[in-house]
Amino acid sequence: MEKQSEKIQGWMVLAVIAAGVMSFAGVVVETAVNISFPTLMREFKISTDLVQWMTTICLLTVSLTVPLSAYLKRRFKTKHLFVFANLTFTVGLLIDILAPNFWLLLVGRLVQGIGTGVALPLMFNIILDWVPQRRVGMMMGLGTMITGIAPAVGPTYGGLLVNSLGWRWIFIFLLPLLVLSLITGMVTIRQKGRLMKTEFDWLSLVTLILMFAGLTTGFANMGSQPLLSWLVLGSFAIGLIGTIAFITRSLKITSPIVNLTLFARHRFARLAFAFLLFQLTALGLSFLVPNYIQLVNHGSAMLAGLIVLPGAALGAVTGPFGGRLLDQFGARKPVLSGVVLNLIAVIGLTCLAPDRLTNSTIIFLYIAFMVGAGLSFGNIMTSALASLPDQSNGDGNAILNTLQQFAGAVGTSIASTIVAASQANHARPLDQATAMGTQHALLVLLVALLLELALVYWTLPRDDR
Repeated sequence: MEKQSEKIQGWMVLAVIAAGVMSFAGVVVETAVNISFPTLMREFKISTDLVQWMTTICLLTVSLTVPLSAYLKRRFKTKHLFVFANLTFTVGLLIDILAPNFWLLLVGRLVQGIGTGVALPLMFNIILDWVPQRRVGMMMGLGTMITGIAPAVGPTYGGLLVNSLGWRWIFIFLLPLLVLSLITGMVTIRQKGRLMKTEFDWLSLVTLILMFAGLTTGFANMGSQPLLSWLVLGSFAIGLIGTIAFITRSLKITSPIVNLTLFARHRFARLAFAFLLFQLTALGLSFLVPNYIQLVNHGSAMLAGLIVLPGAALGAVTGPFGGRLLDQFGARKPVLSGVVLNLIAVIGLTCLAPDRLTNSTIIFLYIAFMVGAGLSFGNIMTSALASLPDQSNGDGNAILNTLQQFAGAVGTSIASTIVAASQANHARPLDQATAMGTQHALLVLLVALLLELALVYWTLPRDDR
């Protein structure tokens, strides 16, 4: 049954949830593992720089895998991709559960990154393939709800387990969830469209590896290494060379890994850039708020996780509601409302940061930001993909998910670098320097939000239902 009925079938919802659970698990593990860093450093006798690779290696692997999603969608059945992603992620969990040393722990995170990278675009591909056009907004909202709550649940989840049962339980508790997802997906996921045997361009993959390895390493080391060091400037140079080579190669060949000619469609290009700016802001804020709570308000990591949890939960629940508004009225109203809420929240945080934001004020403003995110995030993505012909949805989805991963490295790194630069001023106490650095970083995020507002205001039509 294809997109002929206006009704969303039950199996469609279950298929989206099955794929979404894997994306949820991947993001939860990433944020939960960050809480375990001090414990891992003591247990394996490793440095801060080395333990950071627990996150960096997974982020790098996901960034390399996500752009391949359009090719994988054309070449392999959706159910086969789902099973591969699920089993790969499960194997990664088992490696980390049993890991006797840190290096095997890194191997487990790398394997999890492959599973997550395949799973992330899969959920949205299922929605675009099967959900009736007039209900796509609501289901995209459901998809973003599933993954949207994960960054806030992760620190709380990780903190509880590390403090009570040990860091290995971060991985153990996800196993039943993955088994349930596997069974549900095998029963409900169906194939849409015929497969195509297209050749894989290995040279493009090499340039893609250079691009993401260079840029991810550069951004990951910005806060801890001098800007002119080999680890930062050298990595950025490699990333820039890889980027130029990847773009040149992709525009030359007939079957590129990612169809970059989609950026010639102005509406898609502007909304994709707005999508990137929002991700930069949201992920930068997800670093700044917990950091402020711990270093300025002297709260624990557990308290920081609990303070951001209500906002993440309400923002996630708002996602399907925002999608429903898109289905009824078009994207303009919910997206603009959401971005304005984002602006109000960031302006409030910026103005109050130097005077020590109270935890209750942070809760209120973070809720406002995340509700705004629920109204705008999924709808920007839906509108960008709606501007493309159906046969290009897979490529557009790959581009947006790749931008999301790139924003993860950039947003956090920019925010942490600005705060670290302020903290380096030893004339001020640490809490005052952190508060001042947080304000400066928030000003940068505010500029990104203003650019996003301008893009969506001039791009989204009055009625694009």
